[in-house]
Amino acid sequence: MDLVLFGIQGSGKGTQAQRLCRELGYYLFEAGGELRAIAASGTELGETVKSYIDVGKLVPFAIIMQVVREAIVAQPPDQRILFDGIPRDEDQMRAFDAIMQDVGRAFRCIQILLDEAEAVQRILGRAAEQGRADDADETIIRKRMDTFRSKTLPVIQAYAQQGKLSEVDGSGGMDEVYERITHTVNAFT
Repeated sequence: MDLVLFGIQGSGKGTQAQRLCRELGYYLFEAGGELRAIAASGTELGETVKSYIDVGKLVPFAIIMQVVREAIVAQPPDQRILFDGIPRDEDQMRAFDAIMQDVGRAFRCIQILLDEAEAVQRILGRAAEQGRADDADETIIRKRMDTFRSKTLPVIQAYAQQGKLSEVDGSGGMDEVYERITHTVNAFT
């Protein structure tokens, strides 16, 4: 069964996604990384994606969903996929659900829950440790969190209503959170 991972910025979602893939054998579909890889592929779709990325424009919805579909169908049916960064909003959710149904792939969702104040402190700490200027401005961080609440939270709530969502406590150390996530993943099968 495939997995969609959700979490507010600072929840450790990206770190946990990479570890799940490494240790449990998922193929990682990370939206930004997938778009960059396709842009570098030299294919017709890659050239189209590159033309948007090169000028700093958002890649249009239809192209993003084409990238999602191609990445999914490129995987063998028995290869589990972990989706990180998709679906981000309700339009993407409807298209994602249609693609998954069309190709016959089942999925569950996990949301890593973390208090917003703790998430902000984690991001600011990471910025200081790693010299990440984009993570050092609390105003920008909170704007990203506002976008998460307004765009992605309705997606999470919809999956919860469909019975496809499990929540995991994201507080504590990385290993503790990973234990909780793997326990939840194992309960799916």
